[in-house]
Amino acid sequence: MQEFDLSLVDWSRAQFALTAMYHWIFVPLTLGLSFIVAFMHTMYYKTGSAQWKNITKFWMKLFGVNFAIGVATGIILEFEFGSNWSNYSWFVGDIFGAPLAVEGIFAFFLESTFIAVMFFGWGRVSKKFHMLSSWLVAFGSNLSALWILVANAWMQDPVGMKFNPDTARNEMESFWDVLLSPSAVHKFLHTITSSYMVGAAFVIGVSSWYILRKRHILFAKKSILIASIFGMAAGLFTVLSGDQSAYNVANKQPMKFAAMEGLYYGERNADLMVFGIKPPGGFQGDKKEKFYFPVEVPVLSFMAKRDFNAFVPGIYDLLDGNKKEGIIAIEKKMEMGKKAINALKSYKEAKKEGDSESAEKHLITLNQNFKYFGYGYFKDRKEAVPNVGLSFYSFHLMVGLGVFLLYLFFKMIRYSLHNKLERRPRWLKLGIIGLPVAFICSQLGWVVAEVGRQPWVIQDLMPTKVATSHLSTGSVQITFFMF
Repeated sequence: MQEFDLSLVDWSRAQFALTAMYHWIFVPLTLGLSFIVAFMHTMYYKTGSAQWKNITKFWMKLFGVNFAIGVATGIILEFEFGSNWSNYSWFVGDIFGAPLAVEGIFAFFLESTFIAVMFFGWGRVSKKFHMLSSWLVAFGSNLSALWILVANAWMQDPVGMKFNPDTARNEMESFWDVLLSPSAVHKFLHTITSSYMVGAAFVIGVSSWYILRKRHILFAKKSILIASIFGMAAGLFTVLSGDQSAYNVANKQPMKFAAMEGLYYGERNADLMVFGIKPPGGFQGDKKEKFYFPVEVPVLSFMAKRDFNAFVPGIYDLLDGNKKEGIIAIEKKMEMGKKAINALKSYKEAKKEGDSESAEKHLITLNQNFKYFGYGYFKDRKEAVPNVGLSFYSFHLMVGLGVFLLYLFFKMIRYSLHNKLERRPRWLKLGIIGLPVAFICSQLGWVVAEVGRQPWVIQDLMPTKVATSHLSTGSVQITFFMF
C-alpha cells in the first residue's frame, strides 16, 4: 500500500483553505452588490434624480474595490491546483478544466468589458446603455460564479464522465450532465442567493452607521430600503435552495449529511436536531456519542427523502452497513476499491507486455469495482468519517445566523416603509452587527460543504491524501506563510 505524507496533505489543505476563505470574503459581496448597484442605477435612469446618481456612484466605488481584490485573490487559487494538487489535476483535469475555461473565456470577459463602461461611462455613453452595462456586469459576475460552482459540484457528485484506464484519467462524456446535475443546479442557486444576502447586509450595515452618525440620512434610508427588500427576497430563495441542497446531499453524500445533522444512528421518522451540544473528543467509533440538551423536530426523514417514514442512515449505518436498507459496509467498499486499484495496475502491466487477453480480464474487474475506487486507499474505516463536530456546529450556526439576517431584513423593511429608522437605534446597531454576521454565515456554508465531504476531493473516487503534488512539506509551509 502506498504511503502518504499526511503533514504535506494537512499543510496543502490549510493553504487552500486560507486562500479560498480569504477569496470568499470578496466573492459574495461582488455577487450581491453588483445587482444592488444595478437596481440603484435603474432608479437613477428612471428618475434622473441627482440623489440616485450619488447613491449609485457611492456603492459602485465600493463594488469596484471589492471586485478588483476578488479577481486578484482568485488567481492564486487557480495556480494552487497545479502547484499543490497536481495529482488531482491529472486525474480529473479534462473535466474540471472545462467549466473553468468557459468561465475565463465568456463570463470573465463579459464582466471585465462592461465594468469599464460602468465606471467610466458617465457622460460618455447614453444613459440607457450605461445603465445596461451595470446589469451586464451583474450578470457576468454571477455567470462566473456558475462555472466555478459547477466545477465544485462535480467534485462532490461526479457525473457525465468515464474513466480511461490507458491514461488513468477521467474524461468528460456529457458536458450537459456536468452542467445540469442536481448538485450543480442547487449549489449554484443556494450560493448566489446567500451571497445576495451578504450584499444586502453590507449595504444595510454601512447605511445604518451613517444614520447613527446623523450623516447622509436620505442616502442611507434609500439604500437600506432597496437592500432590505433585495435581501429579504434573496433570503427566502436561500431557504428553498438550501432545502433542495440538503436533499441532494442526503442522497449523494450520506456521510456528510449524517455529520451535518449529528446523526450517529439511522432511523425512520428521524428527528432534525435544532440544537444540541456534542460531547467533546470528536468521533470515537465506540457507539457512545450522545448530544447534550437536544432540541429535536421529527422532520429529518422528510428533508432527506421526502418521506416522513423513510430511513435516514447514520454514521454507524454507513460504517457497519445495513443489509435491510441496502447499505454496503465500509470494509466491503475498501475491499472493492483495492480490487479496482490492483486491477488498474495489472491492466497496465498486461498492456505493456502485449497480453490483451489478461488486460481485458483486468479491465472487467476494474469496471466492476471502479465505483468505490477511492476507498482502496483507506487503511482504517474511520478515515471515511469527516470532522463531525466542525460539520455539525458550522451547519447549525450557519442556519441560525441566516434566520437572524432574515428577521433583520424584515424589520428594516418595516421601519423603512414607516419612516421609523432614525427612532430605532437598537435596530440600526443590529444592522451594523449584521454585516460581519453575513460574512461569517457565508464562510460557514463553505466549511460545511468542504469539511463535510472529507476525506474526499472527488466523492468516492479520490481521497484528499492522494490528490497532492510531490512536494516537500517545507515548500508548502513557506508559501503558506507568504500568502
